[in-house]
Amino acid sequence: MPANQARRETPRMTDTSPRLIKKYPNRRLYDTHTSSHLTLADIRQLVVDKVAFQVVDAKSGEDLTRSILLQVILEAESGGEPIFTTEMLMGIIQFYGPYQGVLGSYLDKSIQTVIDIQSQTGAQSSEAWSDFMHQQAPVMQDLMRQYVDQSKALYLNTQNLFGMFGGKPGADGGTKKNGDGE
Repeated sequence: MPANQARRETPRMTDTSPRLIKKYPNRRLYDTHTSSHLTLADIRQLVVDKVAFQVVDAKSGEDLTRSILLQVILEAESGGEPIFTTEMLMGIIQFYGPYQGVLGSYLDKSIQTVIDIQSQTGAQSSEAWSDFMHQQAPVMQDLMRQYVDQSKALYLNTQNLFGMFGGKPGADGGTKKNGDGE
């Protein structure tokens, strides 16, 4: 039986005992479970197969899992049709800072929702799923824009409420004049 086939038939690990993958200084990834070297494509397959794993620096023991997953995303984005547009990547970069938690939470929940929907649809082909999601892109973009606008308004209103921008509590940025509407 070929090594790749044996690797795919390996039982899934539990969240309490992830497969240990060591990254060596020569940039090679070594799977201690299968005693074999891995590529980023192999790491991607582990993710697709929902195999729990952790990547650590072989020398220091530092957790490198996120870094390796970002490399997998970069490789996938560089070939074929990317998920992220340039504008979307710029938007994500702009969210680092005060809105970071909001965007992270939103993306986490959104991706989990898509995963749940995909698992419920079960045996549908990846092409049918891709067509469905492609049709939903404008709707999702509009929903995201509305969510961001509402989050921004909430954030600014909260800041104004607590006077963090030098305004009085409850001030609305000076858009009302005395006697207007109250």
